[in-house]
Amino acid sequence: MRGDIHNSYDPDLESAWRKSEVLVEVLPYIRRFRGKVVVIKYGGNAIVDSSSGIDRSLQSFAEDVVLMHSVGIMPVVVHGGGPQIGDYLKRLGKSSEFVDGLRVTDSETLEIARMVLVGKVNPEIVTAINSLASIAVGLSGSDAGLIMASPHSNEHGFVGKVDSVNPEILEKLLGQGLVPVVATIGVDSMGQSYNINADTVAGAIAGAIRAEKLIYLTNVEGIRSVADDPSTLLRQIDVDDLLGLINDGVVSGGMIPKVHSCLDAIASGARSAHILDGTRDHAVLVEIFTDKGIGTMIKSGELDGSTKELG
Repeated sequence: MRGDIHNSYDPDLESAWRKSEVLVEVLPYIRRFRGKVVVIKYGGNAIVDSSSGIDRSLQSFAEDVVLMHSVGIMPVVVHGGGPQIGDYLKRLGKSSEFVDGLRVTDSETLEIARMVLVGKVNPEIVTAINSLASIAVGLSGSDAGLIMASPHSNEHGFVGKVDSVNPEILEKLLGQGLVPVVATIGVDSMGQSYNINADTVAGAIAGAIRAEKLIYLTNVEGIRSVADDPSTLLRQIDVDDLLGLINDGVVSGGMIPKVHSCLDAIASGARSAHILDGTRDHAVLVEIFTDKGIGTMIKSGELDGSTKELG
């Protein structure tokens, strides 16, 4: 009888064994990244709008953030909201004009952007995280002089560029065990607000606080060596090779600000940058806590040729 019991197939027990294998794989990454800052840019394209409750993609992201925090990693969330801003402009009958991939922003568009980023998207992300653990604090670049900005160009209106980042408020929040969630509105010395590209802000913040990782969650799987061929996804690339892809025109469109901000962040002190598909459930956990990881990892210097580096 005893032998029959041990030889029988128990799906629940098999599932438990598989989970134990996952936990063993996760352990060295928990030890490696405990106490380290990870900046996550949660793109507007990765947020699926929901008119009732918290949508599944946002819920998955919130679970990732809370789990990271629970094992001692210090996440900082920087979010965009371009699609949501575009939707609100359409509802108000206002058209959008883009120059070099950036939305031309007059005073009315700026107010709408502020309303959407600070008044809608930011609270939705904060609420999703706090529904699991009361750790998230919403703020914008105008709070405590976090992001000082100036006009990107005359033709873009109130689109800003990052002049400086004062990480003090982020460091204080992280030191208190909280998760900052940053809306990308900056200000100049006169108090004028600017809407700033979220990719750029995430890179600037990651560099300023010397983040261990900068992770971009978007709706693409990563960087390809041939833009329209999914089979050419690059798992790792160093700075020099990435610059070559930019110069050759392989990296183009909306990917350009992402890769430039990755390069700037690494040059400023961030250890690595990653671009991955945030529309897939638990994308952040798969990247950080598994041997294989997903998306594209960008690092300075020589890569060791393995699928993913632990260090």
